[in-house]
Amino acid sequence: MKKIKVFHVVTLLELGGAQQNTLFTVSHLNREKFEVGLICGLGGYLDEEAKKIPQLKVYFVNKLVRPIHPLYDFIALIKIYKILKKEGPQVVHTHSSKAGIIGRIAAQLAGVPCIIHSIHGFGFNPFQKIWVRKFFIFLEKWIGKFTHQLIAVTKENIQEGLSLGIGKAEQYTLIRSGVDIIKIKKEAGNSNPDLLRKELGISPQSKIILNVAPFKIQKDPVTFIKMAGLVLQAVPEIQFLMVGDGELRTDIEKEIKKQGIEKNIQLLGWRRDIPQILQISDLFVLTSLWEGLPRAALEALIAGNPVIAFAVDGLKEIVKNNQNGFLIPPDHVDEMAEKIVQILQDQSLLQSLKKNAIQTIDDSFDIYNMVFKQEELYQKFKSQF
Repeated sequence: MKKIKVFHVVTLLELGGAQQNTLFTVSHLNREKFEVGLICGLGGYLDEEAKKIPQLKVYFVNKLVRPIHPLYDFIALIKIYKILKKEGPQVVHTHSSKAGIIGRIAAQLAGVPCIIHSIHGFGFNPFQKIWVRKFFIFLEKWIGKFTHQLIAVTKENIQEGLSLGIGKAEQYTLIRSGVDIIKIKKEAGNSNPDLLRKELGISPQSKIILNVAPFKIQKDPVTFIKMAGLVLQAVPEIQFLMVGDGELRTDIEKEIKKQGIEKNIQLLGWRRDIPQILQISDLFVLTSLWEGLPRAALEALIAGNPVIAFAVDGLKEIVKNNQNGFLIPPDHVDEMAEKIVQILQDQSLLQSLKKNAIQTIDDSFDIYNMVFKQEELYQKFKSQF
């Protein structure tokens, strides 16, 4: 049986949900059915991990960068086009906004028979200048005309795309951005909470609020610090942990100093022991301004952490008020802080939310199911090549 050659394209291999799921896909696609390649920018946290994946051809394109840079973007387009012409894949599957645009144009120019794009949240958002937002919507509508399938991780993304004229209903398919449910439960169960608290210098009595996200505008981490300052006015013994890093780190540090909460918050950088950290945490809080389907929130619920977040995009599909957490209107920082204080001061409510959180995530969110559904999708288009 002839193998289907599939190349994935992603902007940068950061330690984010879309990037980790892309790596999981290219490492777990059935090698008896698929020949697999990966094209990505250079300098990501997960670059070395990608190089170690067996039977994976990896191309690093150093001009494929996240910020808009006309010259670099054009050079990246040409380089990706040349790679695809050389390799001749039957399927190109793109991820993230920049790679989704450049990768799909390059695939079209290279004559790739099947072009697929995963929407991990659109590249446009309500906080952009209106002309920037309209330009990105125009690009998505245009590129959608030669995209064979659009994979959405949430129903909300499908509805938004169709309402804006991006693609047609038959082009969309829902495949959840998965997590390794069994592994998360196993690692959380095998953790040593006392040892981890000792390592972090947190007393056994202290409640812990966790945030896991890149330090970038989308995740609005400075608002998380402002919220922390408000919570600490009512419950001063709380500890806040932030896992992540990025361009807004300096802004975060300034806000921590401004709030005078240096003793109550730790910036842990990037870490791979998230299930263990979740095991010692009480609440998981996100202040994202827009989202696809945040992997960190899924992991939190699986580990029994109620999620408190702004009511945006995919979060509305997994977080239910007064069941496994609470959704707050975007930018209502005071209301978010008040809700967190209420939960922390009501032990019966906290335990009820924790119990429900564990039961929230079903097999449709399992990462192995995600890979299987992608394999089915690739094979669906086999007749075209």
